[in-house]
Amino acid sequence: MAGRKRKVQDLAVAAAATHTESGLLLRRNQTELNCRASPAKLKSQPGLCESVQSLEPERSHYFNYNEPQRRLGQDFFSQPCISLAKAFLGKVLVRRRADGSELRGRIVETEAYLGGEDKASHSAGGKRTERNTAMFMKPGTIYVYPIYGIYLCMNVSSEGEGAAVLLRSLEPLLGQPAMRELRAARRKEGARQLKDKELCNGPSKLCQALNIPRCFDRRDLASDPEVWLEDDQNTSPPKPQDIASAPRVGIESHGEWAKKPWRFYLRGHPCVSVVNKEAERLSLSGNETDNVDA
Repeated sequence: MAGRKRKVQDLAVAAAATHTESGLLLRRNQTELNCRASPAKLKSQPGLCESVQSLEPERSHYFNYNEPQRRLGQDFFSQPCISLAKAFLGKVLVRRRADGSELRGRIVETEAYLGGEDKASHSAGGKRTERNTAMFMKPGTIYVYPIYGIYLCMNVSSEGEGAAVLLRSLEPLLGQPAMRELRAARRKEGARQLKDKELCNGPSKLCQALNIPRCFDRRDLASDPEVWLEDDQNTSPPKPQDIASAPRVGIESHGEWAKKPWRFYLRGHPCVSVVNKEAERLSLSGNETDNVDA
C-alpha cells in the first residue's frame, strides 16, 4: 500500500512539472506574439507592452534553466554616454528566442546622444515624453522607438539625464540563417539573398535581424532573460586607434550638433553602416576629431 501511495505521489509531481513547463511555453509564445504586434496596435492597446514587460517567467525546481553567465551587469552601463558608446564596441549582444535558440552579434558601431544639452537627442532640453521615458531611467535601460512608422531602433540609457547610446551595427556571430529569415520577412518577395555583413549593418536592420520588438522598451539590459550583453571571449577589446569617431548619421537638420563626432565604429570593419574615410585617417594618426569627449 505504501508503495502504491508513493507511485501516486510521483505521478502527481510529474504532472505538476509538466503543467508548469507547458504554462511557461505558452506564456513565452504569447509574449513573442505580443512583441510582434505592429506599432499601431501597440499604440491602440497601451496595456499590451506593459503586460509583456511585467511578465516574469514561472520557474519550476524540476527543471534546469541555464542563465547567461558572462552577461555584463549594472556597473558596465553606469558610465558617461560617450564612454559607454565606445565601451559597447566589441561587446556581444545576445537575443534568446522563445524556442531557447540564441542570436548573437558583435557591436561594431554606436552613436552617443547626450541628453538635454544635445539638440539632436530625443531628450533635448530635458523634455520627457511617453516615448523617451526610457532615456531617463537607470543606466542599462533599453529604449526602443519607431522610425518612419514601421522600423525600430534600439538604444541603451547611460549616466546623464536623458542620455542614451544608439546601437547602429552588428557583426553576426550566431544564428545567421534565422537572421536572414527575419530580414527577408520585411523585404520584397524575390529580393536577392543578403550577405552576412548586410544582415545587421544599420539600426533598424539590427532590430529586424535579432527580432527586437517595440515592447522591449524600458526593459533592463542588465537583467532581462531575453536580451543581454556579454564580453567577447574570442577577441581582445579594441584599442583606441581601432576606433573611428565620426559625425552621427541622419541628423543634418540639427546644425552644429550634426557635426559632433559622436558616432563610433571599428575602423575598417565590413559591417559598419557608413564609412568616414577622414575619421579613419584621423584615428590612425592619433588626432581624433575635436570635441569627441565634450
